[in-house]
Amino acid sequence: MRAMVLEKQHTSLVLREIPKPRPQRRQVLIKVHACGVCRTDLHVVDGDLKEPKLPLIIGHQIVGTIEEVGKEISTLSAGQRVGVPWLNHSCQNCGFCDSGRENLCGKSTYTGYQVDGGYAEYCVANEQFCLPIPSEYPDIQAAPLLCAGLIGYRSYKMTGDAKRIGFYGFGASAHILIQLARFEGKEVYAFTRQRDENAQELAKQLGASWVGHSGETPPEEFEAAIIFAPVGSLVPEALRHLQKGGRIVCAGIHMSDIPSFPY
Repeated sequence: MRAMVLEKQHTSLVLREIPKPRPQRRQVLIKVHACGVCRTDLHVVDGDLKEPKLPLIIGHQIVGTIEEVGKEISTLSAGQRVGVPWLNHSCQNCGFCDSGRENLCGKSTYTGYQVDGGYAEYCVANEQFCLPIPSEYPDIQAAPLLCAGLIGYRSYKMTGDAKRIGFYGFGASAHILIQLARFEGKEVYAFTRQRDENAQELAKQLGASWVGHSGETPPEEFEAAIIFAPVGSLVPEALRHLQKGGRIVCAGIHMSDIPSFPY
């Protein structure tokens, strides 16, 4: 099969012809239809995440059709369309797994980081984290939901009952989450990079109550904020505009250092 391979961090992906993978007993072989591009993929390539399997096929927002199932598969079948997210495997026995927090499992592995991902014609994935995709979702719309949607929704739920929410960074996750927030009658204050006119215009079109850059002051304090951008200096910045008793959620898997600030 053809695959785009990361042979060394800080270098470009290389097109290679490599053997088509075979599924193990609890895995499925998937013909890839689409694979989204995530900021985490860039963190892997750029060396911000330090321990990838190399050489590596990145990509963890995968949508495809199952072509072959392993011998012990019980919940999936050939011909089924599924999505493959960042989380690839967990032990299923520890306290984190038993409480639905498999992402904290000490033995967890990740798609496009410790195992090959979806920038290829085929991939294999473990049964436990293959997600059936409803037929009404086209491939290219479903793919971003496998990470931008998942991490965004988890972060959104952690804001609790907040009615005014600040979004720092208006990219893949934020543009999905604002649609849910507005549907639920919440106000969103969108912070973008300076002069990012495209992001600001998109935020306005999707119903943001206020749009500005991270150095500006919103018209009201918000009750919660989600920091999507991997910029640690946004933490004290968001705290300055947070209502008493509010909550800040750091959504990314990687962030630059949070600077010191007065208690």
